[in-house]
Amino acid sequence: MLKLALFFLVVSLVAGVFGFSGISAVSAGMAKVLLFIAILGFVIVVVLCVMLARTLFN
Repeated sequence: MLKLALFFLVVSLVAGVFGFSGISAVSAGMAKVLLFIAILGFVIVVVLCVMLARTLFN
């Protein structure tokens, strides 16, 4: 997921350099969405691991 977000970020930067502002804006938006989903997934996994560790070692 993070690799895809980084890919869209690079596409956005390259498109911005060559003057394709529409493509740049769309791919930057996709990069933001994918990064948010990846961060949300990471937080959910951390919370679940903490809850599991409390039940196992308590």
